[in-house]
This record gives sequence, C-alpha cells and structure tokens, in this order.
Amino acid sequence: MSKINIKPLADRVLVKPIEAETTTASGLIIPDSAKEKQQEGTVIAIGNGTKDEPMTVKVGDTVLFGKYAGTELVLEGTEYLIMREADILAIV
Repeated sequence: MSKINIKPLADRVLVKPIEAETTTASGLIIPDSAKEKQQEGTVIAIGNGTKDEPMTVKVGDTVLFGKYAGTELVLEGTEYLIMREADILAIV
C-alpha cells in the first residue's frame, strides 16, 4: 500500500471502499450496471477528533458505512471516501 499524503481534519475519516463482488455465490457474473455501491471499507487515515469526542476508529479497521455517506475523491488513481466518524455504522 502506498503512503497517502492526506490528513483528515477533526472527526473525519479517509476510507478505501472494498471492491464489490463480480460474481454471485452460484457463479453468475454481475454486470457493472447491476452492482450496488459498496458499503464496507478499510480506514486509511483519521483526524484528531474533536475536543468533546475522541476518535473511536483506528487506521486499519474494516468499517460499515451508510449507502450515501461521505464524499468520493480520487487520489493517485485510487477511489476513496472521506466522511465524518458519525457516518460509520459499525466496525467489523
């Protein structure tokens, strides 16, 4: 994994979404138009938290987040999401 030169501020988290499955359990290939937006990812970087709320996730955690959570961005050809820690639903 390459070093990312981005540091989220306050309670924001940088997440790399996990690639969606391309086939079903029975072996059917899922076309791109039928794939749903991935809702699971790995935490790449975290902010320092706020004065009242320290960060509970840490770098390397696998997390679940809402379908429309965060802002998509592309760094060095890789897609990431930057979101508030409150948008994270669970740590897996």
